[in-house]
Amino acid sequence: MSDVVSWAADFAGVLTLQNLLLCFTGALVGTIVGVLPGIGPAATLALLLPLTFTLDPAGALIMLAAIYYGAQYGSSTTAILLNLPGESSGVVTALDGHRMALAGRAGPAIAIAALASLFAGLASAVFIALVAGPIAQWSLLIAPAGLAGLIALGLFAAAIIAPGKPLAALTLILFGACLGLVGTDSGGGRPRFTLGITELRDGIGFMPLVMGLFAIAELIRALESGSRPQRIAPLGLPWPTRADLKAALLPALRGTGIGGILGVIPGVTTVMSALAARGLERAFKTPDKPLGEGAVAGVSAPEAANNASAQSALIPLLTLGLPGNPVIAVLAGALMIHGIAPGPSFIDSNPDLFAALIASLVVGNVILVVLNLPLAGLWASLLRVPFPKLVPLIIVFSLIGVYSVQNSLFDVWLMLAFGALGWLLVRLGLEPTPIVLGFILGPAFEEYLRRTLLFSRGDPSVFFSDPVSLTSIAIIVCATAFLILRRRYRQ
Repeated sequence: MSDVVSWAADFAGVLTLQNLLLCFTGALVGTIVGVLPGIGPAATLALLLPLTFTLDPAGALIMLAAIYYGAQYGSSTTAILLNLPGESSGVVTALDGHRMALAGRAGPAIAIAALASLFAGLASAVFIALVAGPIAQWSLLIAPAGLAGLIALGLFAAAIIAPGKPLAALTLILFGACLGLVGTDSGGGRPRFTLGITELRDGIGFMPLVMGLFAIAELIRALESGSRPQRIAPLGLPWPTRADLKAALLPALRGTGIGGILGVIPGVTTVMSALAARGLERAFKTPDKPLGEGAVAGVSAPEAANNASAQSALIPLLTLGLPGNPVIAVLAGALMIHGIAPGPSFIDSNPDLFAALIASLVVGNVILVVLNLPLAGLWASLLRVPFPKLVPLIIVFSLIGVYSVQNSLFDVWLMLAFGALGWLLVRLGLEPTPIVLGFILGPAFEEYLRRTLLFSRGDPSVFFSDPVSLTSIAIIVCATAFLILRRRYRQ
């Protein structure tokens, strides 16, 4: 009981006027980002990360988290109105949401999306508050061999789930891990993989990597894509009928459940959760219209799954130090910049930060509904701004942000180089996400591997005697064998 009272006190303590303003600002910026195609939450978090350097860790985490789930919601507005999702998960909402808009029911569709997201967000906040602590306590009992196995399993899962061929994703993960190992060896204190470049002795900066792979590469990709629609669909009254609410209730519950469960798995994206929720709804009868023809369930289920998955993805980061997607990786980088290492001891060592995160999830989701329902038409009208006019401003912001971290022109050149690499990967049909995951988890895997072999005096059999490590290895081997057999069977 005392723990509950203490946690409630920490929760109330972070709800200061400054933190509420930061949450509002993050939700507003995130919504704008979700509305504008071609930027994405990962790129925006990378762009705005330098602005949080002057904030305390709690304020920085509140603002960045609000940007994260604000972008997830903002995508639904233009997906419904214009069939133009601002973020990948909005593609699923557009399948039925845009049909509702064409039928003159854009207002109710936007309201259903907002209410489903609100319910999923609040439920996910309670879910995180309840399970994160016990999972973190359990993870403290895991030996270094088990943690190395879990990290390897997470990287393997990311390679399997990532879009495209698993071998290509695994190659990019290994490449990202190699980038993470550039710098000074923590064990021997000697430079490694620096190619004689003095600036690389401290390692490759997280900011140049992320801003290059996502911000610069996304800008180039967006400039190559087609033009934006100029006509804005009429909204009508943004409130659903009783029949709409009844039709949306159970799909929202199911979407919240499946999104919350899948979000915990590293490598699962919000669009995968939204697709799974919509696929599950095919097993149930929709009371209004069939799926794909403007069904309310086709809006509420994927929107609930999208928001629940986005928030429950924080659990692996907070309890195991495993970022499951690039946006969570940016949040992990933000914590590290502030001198805080996410992992098993995060919640016990930083109860105020954990309370700040939960407060952001609760208050931010309420702010999103209040903010977006009256202003849905305004967000859609932002698409009237020609994207080429925004590009110079974003590029200048990127250059200033990267340079201000260490006052290093070398980091600016690194960012541009990674931007070219990210654009090349997109042109080849590859996602740059695995590189970031490998960059974050590669050094952690090396550290736990080193500790394990140090304690065992170089005996690798310890990985097969530890139950967690053995289970992880068994899953990797079985999954690999299954993929090989399936490929041969198809041939």
